[in-house]
Amino acid sequence: AAAFIATYLCVPLTKRLAHRLGAIDYPSKRRINTKPIPRLGGLAMFAGLCVALIVEIAGIKILGWPPILIPHPSMSISYPILGLSFLVIVITGAVDDVHSLSPRSKLLGQILSACIAAAGGLLIGRVVNPFAPGTYIELGLIAYPITVIYLVAFTNIINLIDGLDGLAAGISGIASLSMFSFAVLSGRLDAAALFGACLAFLRYNFYPASIFMGDSGSLLLGFGLGTISLLNVSRTAALTSLIIPLIVAGVPILDTLSAIVRRKRAHV
Repeated sequence: AAAFIATYLCVPLTKRLAHRLGAIDYPSKRRINTKPIPRLGGLAMFAGLCVALIVEIAGIKILGWPPILIPHPSMSISYPILGLSFLVIVITGAVDDVHSLSPRSKLLGQILSACIAAAGGLLIGRVVNPFAPGTYIELGLIAYPITVIYLVAFTNIINLIDGLDGLAAGISGIASLSMFSFAVLSGRLDAAALFGACLAFLRYNFYPASIFMGDSGSLLLGFGLGTISLLNVSRTAALTSLIIPLIVAGVPILDTLSAIVRRKRAHV
């Protein structure tokens, strides 16, 4: 609820900021909009997530709410470092919304964010051994590059489908709601705030959209979904839990593959 309300209230402020900074999508052959539309909507969703976190911490400290951000005994996550990774991914997207970063620079920002998250303990540390049921394969140091590749891939899945009004926010909202359901079964509430932020943003992003989320939003949503799926994987230490969110995000994954093929064939 906190993420929904904060995002809803911050979108008008973000619109004004986008106009002031010149973060505007103007009509072109690569755009579907027929009039200038402000972007930077991701900043409103990020504000919503931050407010939800503040409310949760205040509730724990003052009202005695049960804590949510508790790592599984098999994990050792530094949530401040994980929060820093989210800040870096949002800054990367926001800078791109304002100044149009090169693809290489944007990719470096994504890799840096994923590396920070991995350094904070968010890792695919082990997977189920398919040849010996009941046992696990410990990935060791290879867990770091695998986690980074996974997070960067998930981030770009949402980034590449952000081409129609409400599409990226809608898909992310459905995926986060599904992941929230899976998380509840394992005693977590990881995706609740992300779902609230997506739902609030859709109020302004449905056709005809009055604001676009921009890369600040699409990178945030992709990175957030990837992070949530890894939290669930690490908690259950099961390969099936890694497959489930990929199935949930099956449509954007297939769209990503087709986009890569189309661009490769067009030499762009």
